[in-house]
Amino acid sequence: MAGRFAPRPSRATVRGGETVVPPAAVPPTAVPRQAAAPGAVRVWVPDGPLDLGLVLGPLRRGPGDPTFRTMPDGSVWRASRTPAGPGTLRVTARGGEVRGEAWGPGAEWLLEQLPRMLGAEDDPSAFVPRHRLLAVTAHRRPGLRLVRAGLVLESLIPSVLEQKVTTLEAYQAWRLLVRKFGEPAPGPAPGRMCVMPAARTWALIPSWEWHLAGVDDKRAATVLRAVRVAARLEEAARMEPAAARERLEVLPGVGPWTSAETVQRSHGAADAVTVGDLHLPGIVGFALGGDRYADDAEMLRLLEPYAGQRHRAARLVLLSGRVPERRAPRMAPRGIERL
Repeated sequence: MAGRFAPRPSRATVRGGETVVPPAAVPPTAVPRQAAAPGAVRVWVPDGPLDLGLVLGPLRRGPGDPTFRTMPDGSVWRASRTPAGPGTLRVTARGGEVRGEAWGPGAEWLLEQLPRMLGAEDDPSAFVPRHRLLAVTAHRRPGLRLVRAGLVLESLIPSVLEQKVTTLEAYQAWRLLVRKFGEPAPGPAPGRMCVMPAARTWALIPSWEWHLAGVDDKRAATVLRAVRVAARLEEAARMEPAAARERLEVLPGVGPWTSAETVQRSHGAADAVTVGDLHLPGIVGFALGGDRYADDAEMLRLLEPYAGQRHRAARLVLLSGRVPERRAPRMAPRGIERL
């Protein structure tokens, strides 16, 4: 990987006769935010209870995620790079209806996607709890739907950053890179919200900036390989989750852990259970079988009765709060890829 990154040059470098200025040379924060015009609006009535925090929560990569903000009034803001361009979405839910308001070139795409993103195509009734803990948790969380963002790269890159490092380190890397190389979210978004960088911008990030963000060469190389085939990866958003995972795993550096974490968010994949995680097998094993030392094989055995809904079952386990007492450092590594 070291051979792919040149030593730190001056702010502008010459590549094949073309002068290339690193993206950081013009910080996005230096671009003044324009006065926002009124956003486009869509109102949607879901066919059952809907908890915005539960549904959209998996899209948030830590409390300082520049692309996601939850406000005291209960509204949720997201800044996304859609196929139509950057967009900002504000979502509120009151009185049984959901109101979405969006700004920027991607506003129409975000509003069109709104019901699917909030689980309109998810079917919670397909889940039949066979354990009292899951039955109780499902009853207490009737507003849980599985999010479907419809954007693969936006779900893949932060998942790659989470490989084999602590959650805190991964969240920090995502925050630093998006704030430095992204662009201000369109519209009246809360302060310092940003849209993640475009594929070409990711590809131009200098090696030392990855290192400053705490990203090792292996994870940086995986992101660079992904953005070089960004269009092919985004096509996977229209595939079934299993086929999408196969396409993702063709990329060196993307294994079962990363592909599952991606399609859970991009596709709302109800059966994409995460294997290769340091903590999840022990949590599921403890909650459903009383075994805090369960491995992937035991976790899959316990989840087998929920085939087709294994991710939802694991999500309900996490929401139940029934977890074994921690014996490892609190911020232990998350994903352990099997490449």
